[in-house]
Amino acid sequence: MSSRLDVFIDRMVSQRACLDFAIAETAAMAGPVFELGLGNGRTYHHIRSRVAGRDIYVFERAVASHPDSTPPEDRTIHGDVTDTLPETLAGMGPVASLIHADLGGHNLEKNDRFARLISPLVEPLLAPGGMMVSSDRMYFDGLMELPLPAGAVEGRCFVYQKAVD
Repeated sequence: MSSRLDVFIDRMVSQRACLDFAIAETAAMAGPVFELGLGNGRTYHHIRSRVAGRDIYVFERAVASHPDSTPPEDRTIHGDVTDTLPETLAGMGPVASLIHADLGGHNLEKNDRFARLISPLVEPLLAPGGMMVSSDRMYFDGLMELPLPAGAVEGRCFVYQKAVD
């Protein structure tokens, strides 16, 4: 049985491996990156340090991140994602090159219900060829789940891609 520390380490290592893979795979795309949930800002900081030439928008109810990991106000979309994702789709269309979500907590059943709720809100935001990295399994009709990159641990992170039209 894995300890909570082991599970946490596996999740962090997997998250980094999957993000780095998706950032590299979408590097030639022009569309923005969407970070769903800011928390302390660690993954936002990681993405910001590796993504060049693309805006990074953060979706968050209430910003409480480390000062070094706080996005600019004009790139922060405040509110509940069940409201802000459809509003963003209406305003921007399917433009995201990469979407990252680490929205779950410690309750796996609650995480799964939430993933089922937001999956249909996330999917239409991706541009053709765009990728989604999530800490929880998502439920998409039109995205393909990809094999995990080297260094990622099964079940700790998931990568999806929208087909190119």
